[in-house]
Amino acid sequence: MKPTSSAVDYVNPLIGNGGIAPHSTGGMLPTVAPPFGMTRWVAQTRKDWVSVNPYNHTDSVIHGFQATHKPAIWMGNSGQFVVVPGAGEVRSVFEERGMNFRHDNEVTTASYYSVWLNATEGGTIQAEQSATSRVGHLRFTFQDTAAPYILIEATRASVMGSADPTNVTYPLGSIAIDPARREITGRNPEREDFIIGPNAAPSFAGYFCARFDAPFISFGLAQNGTNAENVTAGEGAMLSGFIKFAKGTRQVAVRVGVSFISVEQARQNLNNEIPDGTTLEETAEKSRAAWAEKLDRIKVDGASQEENQIFYTAVYHALQYPYEQSEGGKYYSGYDDQVHEGESYTGYSIWDTYRAAWAWQILLAPERIPGMVQSMLQDYLEGGWLPMWKNIVGTHADSLIAEAVVKGIRGFDLQIAYEAVRKDATVPPAEDWNITYSDRQQNVGYEVRAGLTSVYSTNGWVASDVHSESAHDDYAVAAVAAAAFQHQDAAFFRARSLSAPFTIFNNDTGFMEAKFANGSWAGPTAGWTEGDMWAYTFDVLHDFGSLIERKGENASFVAFLDEHFDGGHNDHTNEPSHHIPYLYSLAGAASKSQERIRQVAKANYNNSVNGLSGNEDCGQMSAWYIFSALGFYPVNPVSAEYVIGTPFYDKITIDLPGAPKPLVITSTGAPSRPYIKSVTVNGKSLDTPILTHEDIVAGGHIVFEMSDTPQAWGSRTALDE
Repeated sequence: MKPTSSAVDYVNPLIGNGGIAPHSTGGMLPTVAPPFGMTRWVAQTRKDWVSVNPYNHTDSVIHGFQATHKPAIWMGNSGQFVVVPGAGEVRSVFEERGMNFRHDNEVTTASYYSVWLNATEGGTIQAEQSATSRVGHLRFTFQDTAAPYILIEATRASVMGSADPTNVTYPLGSIAIDPARREITGRNPEREDFIIGPNAAPSFAGYFCARFDAPFISFGLAQNGTNAENVTAGEGAMLSGFIKFAKGTRQVAVRVGVSFISVEQARQNLNNEIPDGTTLEETAEKSRAAWAEKLDRIKVDGASQEENQIFYTAVYHALQYPYEQSEGGKYYSGYDDQVHEGESYTGYSIWDTYRAAWAWQILLAPERIPGMVQSMLQDYLEGGWLPMWKNIVGTHADSLIAEAVVKGIRGFDLQIAYEAVRKDATVPPAEDWNITYSDRQQNVGYEVRAGLTSVYSTNGWVASDVHSESAHDDYAVAAVAAAAFQHQDAAFFRARSLSAPFTIFNNDTGFMEAKFANGSWAGPTAGWTEGDMWAYTFDVLHDFGSLIERKGENASFVAFLDEHFDGGHNDHTNEPSHHIPYLYSLAGAASKSQERIRQVAKANYNNSVNGLSGNEDCGQMSAWYIFSALGFYPVNPVSAEYVIGTPFYDKITIDLPGAPKPLVITSTGAPSRPYIKSVTVNGKSLDTPILTHEDIVAGGHIVFEMSDTPQAWGSRTALDE
């Protein structure tokens, strides 16, 4: 039966797959899994490690189908394994097991993937896959081939660090084969990023239970290219298990349950999510329905086919991470190496996603947010901190928690939340004065708010000669403190948030600049993380009024923004620049925001494999496009306000979960008219380019009157020049 028409049909998972280096082009994997799925399934065209993804569209050989937990191209994989079809001699070595394919024989959707492979010893194999959150469903059809087999690679040589294939470890895994159950089970303890610490997590592993629908005629283990027939169990490095099927077998399906807890839990996940008797078509339809539940909430009018593909693929990207880590009401925690009761998520990439992806998830998936916040709090309780991976640089977990709080999300322990963010703001990490805690620094403890000691607590800046980066989340801490009725703390952290950024503003140059511990300037290139003085001078997200004042008020600030864009300094390929096009609107030049936003969208997004100019970073590149298409953006996420930009389409209707009525955004003529003449919210005229969360979250009608020439609305500074 053909599925009913859905916005899911516009999703093209290949958009943004191009590029194999961080922050080049895209890096998002064309996987199948439902929203926030624990395990995503992808065709493997290359060995993956940090900065290398397992699938790249430039490749023409597939080496298997990988169950991946890799959330971003710049992160390593963990607990992964690969299902490999074949015919003839069993080939376990990566370079020998690859089979040629053509992209015109691929079907790539959010819920189903198919490809025809040229079998090594002749004939073809059609590979199909779909998935639920914790179970992959694969089917292989053998045509004119030799004896069919399926191999499951449990462990491999694991590459640590960034793209150095000589820096390897050899994780020791296990395989067990049960012909009576038609199952292969196993474990893989691989954690490519263990080198950046700080927890040893000695019990960590990815477990699997693969169940086949055809009887085995023989089986065995493969290790380092050597096959051992009729062996039912083994342990070691470079370990695979294989099953051979009767000659003439045309089709074999395998369902693979995955777990971070145990083989038995993987088996339970399999039975719960894709029970015996379920067809691949039924699994694919279930996954498709999960995507449709979100994507069909949004109706776009006035977009071209290409624009629909860009928009709905962006929504698909922005609802993949963080991913579910709990299973059956339990989860494994690497922080204390124990299994706990509760709900858990991981793969947040908070340094990226706090900017807009989190705000989008609050709107379209609010039912997930309490569990996601509570998951961060559990990490704090088990490990002592809101964790580094979920922070990366600075303590932007504080921002996520604060944004949820100010937007009315509850369902987590607010007092524990405040305890956690306050610790971020007041307690320095171990060896704070002796370790730089640079980006992805190896073999160190928690980074948390590196640089809190001495100079910062006294003078307000992070010393560049001790630490290579800084981030100030005090404004977010103040918001959580206020919600927790800690009013004295709220006043203190808010005051510090307003003073600290400008301790590094160099009045002589007009730019932010790092300082040494003695107070002298460190130079214009020191101290920045994935950015420069241009990006970070505009990075005072919670206090642009003070920055505008220091730059000489509105007209001078607008001229500074023009210099930024016209001089080629805006780098949309990385996140620190994402909010900058909206800053014209805060300086009375909204029409210039409207121009720049359209320019950025056109230059950085299309529907090709290179359709994202930068690394997707767990949905942040896409979230920028989604909000920009709607016509507003959360420049300061913790403010619960959105700065108006320029809507892209004639009309967008969103059925927001829990809202009493849809949110309808009407902007007739927007595809060809970028400028705004007037705005009304539920019939009330809006004079300033700011929407509140309350304007949006309950639904209602926002009307943009569009024009093809710059208008006075929000743009008096621009017109006065």
